[in-house]
Amino acid sequence: MSFLVGTAGTLETAAALDEIAGLLDDGDVLVLSGAGLSTESGIPDYRGPTGASRQHTPMTYQAFTGSPEARQRYWARSHLGWGQIAHALPNAGHDAVASLQRAGRLHGVITQNVDGLHQAAGAQDVVELHGGLDRVVCLTCGNTEGRASLRARMLAANPDFDARIARINPDGDAEIPDEALIGFVPPRCLVCSSDLVKPDVVFFGESVPKPRVQHCFELTAGCRALLVLGSSLTVMSGLRFVRRAAALGTPIAIVNQGPTRGDELATVKLEAPLGETLTALAGRG
Repeated sequence: MSFLVGTAGTLETAAALDEIAGLLDDGDVLVLSGAGLSTESGIPDYRGPTGASRQHTPMTYQAFTGSPEARQRYWARSHLGWGQIAHALPNAGHDAVASLQRAGRLHGVITQNVDGLHQAAGAQDVVELHGGLDRVVCLTCGNTEGRASLRARMLAANPDFDARIARINPDGDAEIPDEALIGFVPPRCLVCSSDLVKPDVVFFGESVPKPRVQHCFELTAGCRALLVLGSSLTVMSGLRFVRRAAALGTPIAIVNQGPTRGDELATVKLEAPLGETLTALAGRG
């Protein structure tokens, strides 16, 4: 397989676009998207340009489950940060993916994002590899609750809570001063009253459920090509599907601003803005 590298504004870009368009023309393309696809919707990523100034590491599963103070800190930050996630709108990249799916050119969509923007753009049967921020789950009894309901309860429990938001993070929490946490009341489960209520997302240090992983491997095995969008593939969670596709001899296209851990496995790599690139690709159908 040839390896093409295109960078926005170069002659190689046209060749890379043609290569990716050819893969889409053949159909059955599996999309694997990451945080870089949502930056144009105002949600920062972890490792790309908008994530460079992040000051704090994300909450880990071990810290969240092991400390009431950690849960209070997480929920205070998430309470403030959720608004930006909830009000974010799909961008041109999300719209293009949905358009490609409606045109019958995709085999499936796997996203590492937890913002629900693929679905908001109209994409169907999206596999949320890391879960979704729009719902929460009790780790004690398993009860689930919608985020809108939870937010209403948290507003009632913390009517005077306010803090200076330093930054919104891609996992939906806000960076705020520690002193602002004093007196904040975190949520409890509606069924069993446990305080082990967690967003239904995979935290750092937590494993993706095995059935979900297996489903993604099956999608990878059944596609004609894999199209990676806006992911640095830094963590194995997404990289393993790229490696599986490579092992199967499946063409791999990557569109991302910056290097990825999958570059050496790619058939074609394009460094360009996701929105305009995907809009151009969708328009070729």
